[in-house]
Amino acid sequence: MKPVVSQKASKLSQELEGNTWSRMQNKRAVHVRALQRVHVRATTAVDTPTKVFPAFLPPEVQFLEEPAAREMAYRMQQVPVQTSLSQQPILTSTVVSKAGDGKPPVLLLHGFDRRAYSSYLHSGGAQSYAVDILGWGFNNTEGVTSFGVEAKREHLYEFWKTYIKKPMVLVGASLGGSIAIDFAVTHPDAVAKLVLIDAQGFAEGVGNMATIPKFMAYAGIALLKSVPLRSYAFYLAFAKTTMSAIADGMRVGRLHCLVPGWADSSVNFMLSGGYNVASKIPEVQQETLVIWGEQDKILPREYAERFRKELPRPQLELVKDAGHIPHVEQPSVVADLILKFISTT
Repeated sequence: MKPVVSQKASKLSQELEGNTWSRMQNKRAVHVRALQRVHVRATTAVDTPTKVFPAFLPPEVQFLEEPAAREMAYRMQQVPVQTSLSQQPILTSTVVSKAGDGKPPVLLLHGFDRRAYSSYLHSGGAQSYAVDILGWGFNNTEGVTSFGVEAKREHLYEFWKTYIKKPMVLVGASLGGSIAIDFAVTHPDAVAKLVLIDAQGFAEGVGNMATIPKFMAYAGIALLKSVPLRSYAFYLAFAKTTMSAIADGMRVGRLHCLVPGWADSSVNFMLSGGYNVASKIPEVQQETLVIWGEQDKILPREYAERFRKELPRPQLELVKDAGHIPHVEQPSVVADLILKFISTT
């Protein structure tokens, strides 16, 4: 006879892996309809009637208040990317700027919270692509079963090969920095220059979380999308903020957690071990701009200095009055740094 504890653990694992998904979705739909009735006046006053959010975004997108985040959401589109990961193309969400003025194209990689990049890069003349990383963001990953490092790298390479087709400036923020380092070392022909914004690079993957039981991994992922944790993460990410900004930042950062399949893809990534790129940093041959918020409470300035010591061709720029996401807190400053870096030979 199985121990009682094992039976309970097995039952919990099944529930967390999807047996209660239908009931949870019904509750969420009821909750969203209630919010729509309460907030309809406030939300319709924010935008012109001609703007409509893409249908593939969760309905909660209408409650975002940050203008930059709303604008990015309006401009999102899904484009097909064929990979070996599934029979059908992966419908990949992206925001593409207008054609540039001779500057190399820029590919922007988000961190875990998929915070929007600034449109200042667009106005600066660089053609930019803000693309969602496989398993996060708003991609349609139906049929995909692998979301580890190799899968994310393949998806990103096929996006580049299909839509960019020439050496680019690769920009990675936070966890996106690890992805950018891995990609630049593996596909140096695709990357002309590299930009790291408060980047993760020295963590040893996800650590012991790669070996925990799957039901515990699902429990941890459920905690990651909780409102209290996302609110606290937003508070830590900024140098200065307000309670109203924290509330809206939580909605922005949490939105992609509401996409069907997010938990499955996140658990798959966690159990794969995650990114461990510390040994690859000295192998980065591209000229690299390291941008760091002076008041980063998540990854302190010591990491920026370590990047400067270990990268072969570094340039370090510190951003005042900014924390972990300076491209959100000081968008014009960060955009100017990137555009200047792009323009130099």
